[in-house]
Amino acid sequence: MGAVAFDLGRRVSRAGKRAFFFLWVVMFDCYPAQGAPWVSDVHAAQRAGTSLVDVRYDVTAGAAHVSMSVAISTNAGVTYDLDVSHVSGDVGQNITPGSNRLITWDAGADWAGRFSTAVRFKVTADDSGSGIDGFVLIPAGSFWMGNSMDPSEGVADELPRHKVYLSAFYIHVTEVSKSQWDVVYEWALLHGYGFDNAGLGIGADHPIQAVNWYDAVKWCNAWSEKEGLVPCYYTTSAKTSVYRTGALDLSNESVNWSANGYRLPTEAEWEKAARGWMSGQRFPWGASISQGQANYFSDGACPYDVNPTPGGHPLFAVDGYPNTSPVGYFAPNGCGLYDMAGNVWEWCWDNYSYYYYDTYPSSDPRGPTQGAGRALRGGSCSFGAFSARCAYRETQNPNQGAGEYDRCGFRPVRSHP
Repeated sequence: MGAVAFDLGRRVSRAGKRAFFFLWVVMFDCYPAQGAPWVSDVHAAQRAGTSLVDVRYDVTAGAAHVSMSVAISTNAGVTYDLDVSHVSGDVGQNITPGSNRLITWDAGADWAGRFSTAVRFKVTADDSGSGIDGFVLIPAGSFWMGNSMDPSEGVADELPRHKVYLSAFYIHVTEVSKSQWDVVYEWALLHGYGFDNAGLGIGADHPIQAVNWYDAVKWCNAWSEKEGLVPCYYTTSAKTSVYRTGALDLSNESVNWSANGYRLPTEAEWEKAARGWMSGQRFPWGASISQGQANYFSDGACPYDVNPTPGGHPLFAVDGYPNTSPVGYFAPNGCGLYDMAGNVWEWCWDNYSYYYYDTYPSSDPRGPTQGAGRALRGGSCSFGAFSARCAYRETQNPNQGAGEYDRCGFRPVRSHP
C-alpha cells in the first residue's frame, strides 16, 4: 500500500524565550491509490511555556489500523535529519484512522537549546503491514543503539552508543509459541528437514524453548516453504540449495535478504523493535522494571529493579523454580510487541563479537563475518534485570542453548518489500 505525507514548518524556541510561530503546508500534486491511507489537515502548535510541540492531523484509510510516523527536518526539508526519539500519542503501530489525531514531540529533549525558522515536520501513514497476521511493521529510519544510560552500569560490548539506519521490516508480535512451533516442526519433518531438538514448552501458549540457533534458522525456512514464501537461508553463497538439515555456520552471503520469507532478526533489528520508539531508556517501557511488566528473576542487584520481593515471578514458578509465562501475557511496548524483556532469550542472526560496536556499520548491519557464537537478546525468566535491558548482549554456541533450563527461543522477522 502507499504512504502519503504532508510537510509543515514551524519555529521552535529556546526554553523560556517567547516564540513566534508560522505554519505553511507544502502542497503535493499527488493522489493516493484507492484504499491507501491519506493524511490531511496537518497543523502544529507549541504549548505555552514548554518545549512540547503538538502536531495534529487527520488520517483516512481502508484498513482498520495504520502505522503513523513523524520525521523532522532542521534544514527546510532538504533532509529529515533530526533523531526523533521523544514522541508520543498517535504515533507508531495500530493507530485507528480518524480526525484530530495528536502526536506530541518533546523538542527540549531531542533538540535542546536550539532555535530555527527552518524546521519541517513530515507525518506519514502506512498500512502496508496490515495484511500480515501476527506481525507489525517497523518503518525505515535511524535509532540510537547501545547503552544509553551511565556507561559504568552496563558492559563494554554495549558501547559506544551509535546511530544506525535500518530498512523497514516486519517482526512477530510474540515469541514463537510451543503450538506454533509444533505445527511447522511436524510439517518440516515430512518435507526433508532435520532438527537437533524437538523443543520444549510448558504449555501450548508458552514460548518454545530449548532450541539451538540451527533449529531456529531451519524452522524459519520451513515456515517460509510451508506458507509458499521464498526461503531466506541457503547452504552456500550461491543460494541454490535451501538450508534444511545439518549444523551449518551460514555466512551473511548465504542469506537472501530481499526474500519475502521468515528469518531471524539482526541484533540491530531486534534492539530497534525492543525499544518501541523510545530512546534513552533501559527497558522497552522506561528506566525501571518490576514483575508487573515482565517475567524475569528479581534479585535486587540493580537499583532500577523496583520489584518489591525477590525471586522468580510468583505466578509462573514451577516447584519453586522460575518458568515461562504465556506469550503476550504482559503489556506490549510502543511498537505493539510482547515479551521483549524476559520470558526466554531470543536468538538473533548475528555472529557475536565483543568489539563489533567499535566499527559498526551505520546502515543495515548484519553482524561480523566471524564471532564467538551467535547473539541472544532480551534476558529470560531465570535471569535478572541487568540482562533484560534493551542494550544487553549475550552469546551462545549455536549448537547449544537447548538444555531444559537454557530458555532459548526466538521471534521471526520478514524483510519489507
